Amino acid sequence: MNLQTKADFTALMHKFLDPLKPYYSAGCARLHLGETGVTYNQNAIELEAFSRPLWALVPFWVGGGSDPEFETIYRKGLAAGTDPENPEYWGTTGEYDQCYVEMAAIACGILTAPEKLWTPLSDTEKQNLAAWLGQINAHTIPDCNWQFFRILVNLALKRVGMPFSPELLEDGLCKIDSYYSGDGWSTDGASVQKDYYIPWAIQYYGLLYSKFAADTDPQRAALYRQRAQLFAQQFVYWFDANGAALPFGRSLTYRFAQNSFWAACIWAGLEPLPLPVMKGLIVRNFNWWLGQKMFDRDGILTIGYCYPQMYMAERYNAPGSPYWGMKSFLLLALPDDHPFWSAEAAPMPALDRLKPMPYANMLVQRRAGRVTAYAAGVNEGHGHGQFPEKYAKFAYDNRFGFCASRSREVLHQAAPDSMLAFVIDDNVFVRKVSKTWKIEAGSVTAQWSPFPGIEVTTTITPTSTGHRRHHEIDSVYDCEAYDCGFAVPNFAPGYEECAEDGLATASCDTLRCAVRGRGEAVVIGCDPNTSLYFTNVHLPAVKYHIPKGHTELDTEVFDEAD
Repeated sequence: MNLQTKADFTALMHKFLDPLKPYYSAGCARLHLGETGVTYNQNAIELEAFSRPLWALVPFWVGGGSDPEFETIYRKGLAAGTDPENPEYWGTTGEYDQCYVEMAAIACGILTAPEKLWTPLSDTEKQNLAAWLGQINAHTIPDCNWQFFRILVNLALKRVGMPFSPELLEDGLCKIDSYYSGDGWSTDGASVQKDYYIPWAIQYYGLLYSKFAADTDPQRAALYRQRAQLFAQQFVYWFDANGAALPFGRSLTYRFAQNSFWAACIWAGLEPLPLPVMKGLIVRNFNWWLGQKMFDRDGILTIGYCYPQMYMAERYNAPGSPYWGMKSFLLLALPDDHPFWSAEAAPMPALDRLKPMPYANMLVQRRAGRVTAYAAGVNEGHGHGQFPEKYAKFAYDNRFGFCASRSREVLHQAAPDSMLAFVIDDNVFVRKVSKTWKIEAGSVTAQWSPFPGIEVTTTITPTSTGHRRHHEIDSVYDCEAYDCGFAVPNFAPGYEECAEDGLATASCDTLRCAVRGRGEAVVIGCDPNTSLYFTNVHLPAVKYHIPKGHTELDTEVFDEAD
């Protein structure tokens, strides 16, 4: 899709949002998009689907756009959803309530487009909306990016002269400040892993705050802008020249939210990279996503990544969840004469071949046509679903994607790409989380245990054609271990595989992975729909016998011609 002018980006927004119109409820406060369940109730599910399009519609309105049908839907919906006497009322909230997440988009609408979402309401409707939003100040919320939801709600209530909590506003900001690590990276509060929640949440909301509070909190606003400048110099490494961003971490069903940080920088008036370079990052990422199978037959976004895929979903991925990606349309708030609209999308800047990111717990390698991140395996452990797959693989690559296990009972269901998979009594055990780790200029070393009685220290060293793995294993069991490469689509044109003399290969016309070691070469046929990228994949690997005691293994993975 040609994405150059404001009209082009507006048309793209309509491509995403217009298919939703038939599915709003009679009172417009609810949006029903599917039947799958999550950890919160139907009220919150349908509120989420209602609220998230506002991340695009509000900037669209701020920038001068008009869609009378959506304007009517959201005026009616806000009134109905916050009226305790209305059957579509969103309900009384409780501790850690999902509704607090969805309040953020409404709060930003009040802050930036009050003429659409606040002024048209009657006095009673305004009181109802303020009271419903104010519930966020009466309950506990998680110690993470959710603090920004409370911050934004209190800013909005303050702006329109409604009761708010200055104490909780400041408390939330102090918590956000305490998460900072370095080089622009923060933790997501109590969560130790570093992932897209830093660019599309911590940094994104920080840039919103830097504009909303530029006069009332100038010191903190300047600090957030400085951190965004630093972060951009790191985050740019996650994007390939073809527009694909690194598939890594949780909430990947938000898809093109990957580019929302760049949109927030431009909206906030920051240029950590030249404006044409940021435009290129946004345009290419959007177009890469438009080349994937992410819509259903009605044009509704699905849960999944490159196609509808539930194995990779977290327990909070409801049918409306993917519309969090609408945050990328913050660009539509830019005035018609902003230089972004006339700038030509520029190619990627010159970047280092290897980039240690100690504050992101990874080493990033860039080669022609690919980005590979060698991860240290840092995560919460028992997270929201499939965390070993999302954080603890040895390598994540924008050309191959990665697999999310169907189960860990047998290898083909486990689909343990880019992992050392131990098989004990027909069960598969992989790295879940690292105990210690070290990120260096040319390697990543981590100590981990797949199973009580087995301790492993792995060192990953990038090469010009892939990477080498050195494992030191101390085991109290005799068992088998499979050192696996990247998953290759086996129904793709030109697919071939071979396993002999310690070398396993799988290749098609566009991808190739080979794994070599002093063991038995094998190619594992994985269950359908385990890969985030491809519906069917095979996995080259080397199988090793692991005796009791100390064992050292050396495996080489080639993802380019050697």
